[in-house]
Amino acid sequence: MTAPVFVFTPDTIEPADAVASAGPGTILMLTGPEARHAVTVKRLRMQERVDLVDGGGRRLVCEVTGAGVGGAKDRLAVRVLERIEEPTPPLRLTLVQALAKGGRDEQAVETATEVGVELVLPWQSERCVSVWQGAKQAKGRQRWQATALQAAKQARRTRVPAVDEVRDTRALIAWVAQMVQSGGVVLVLHEEARTPISTAMESMRLPAPGTAPLVLAVVVGPEGGISPEETAALEAAGAMTVRLGPHVMRTASAGPVALAVLAHASGLWE
Repeated sequence: MTAPVFVFTPDTIEPADAVASAGPGTILMLTGPEARHAVTVKRLRMQERVDLVDGGGRRLVCEVTGAGVGGAKDRLAVRVLERIEEPTPPLRLTLVQALAKGGRDEQAVETATEVGVELVLPWQSERCVSVWQGAKQAKGRQRWQATALQAAKQARRTRVPAVDEVRDTRALIAWVAQMVQSGGVVLVLHEEARTPISTAMESMRLPAPGTAPLVLAVVVGPEGGISPEETAALEAAGAMTVRLGPHVMRTASAGPVALAVLAHASGLWE
């Protein structure tokens, strides 16, 4: 069984300046909520394996040297066994997810994170029943980010997807145009589209090693679907409307399934 993963930040690792050069034998102390979870929920013991990740591609393979150090339940001492720096993927898988009721949008974020999504954009489309207004915008974004964090840990990922601010359709169209102009690909999932998603990447070239990754995004509408006006505007901005298989999927599953198809087709899962 793979080792549990805990995310550290400069504020929750001691000494913080040792992380940049940490290698086999380095002793570190994890503090805060992640350490408390390791000590009180996972009940980690001496010499058990644990991976510490920074959410941006760095993994420290460790063994526990002390749990609940000094009687504090939020302190976990570890010894580094191996340091792994994962390369940045050439494609930045992105999910543009319309707000949905019943937690289906959060379910989409969770599963997409397990698939390998790097960026999530909440979308307040015309037909959304769920609405983020006022304080709900910040709370909704925080809720999605917490979902992505927990899913990344469950999937043993080193990278935690970023959840961007909610966008209305006008703001999304501007974002799509910007991504396409920079070489990215934006695919709008639509049940009436004729172009299969399997052919959507045929004209896309992977960026050269060492260059910035390109965005590969899928746009998923709400339960009521994407309006014809929104579809036309997204296409005018450079997005491609595609069909995801012969069946109509729910908003919770369409995005993750599409991202899985794209991850495989692009070689990200090789």
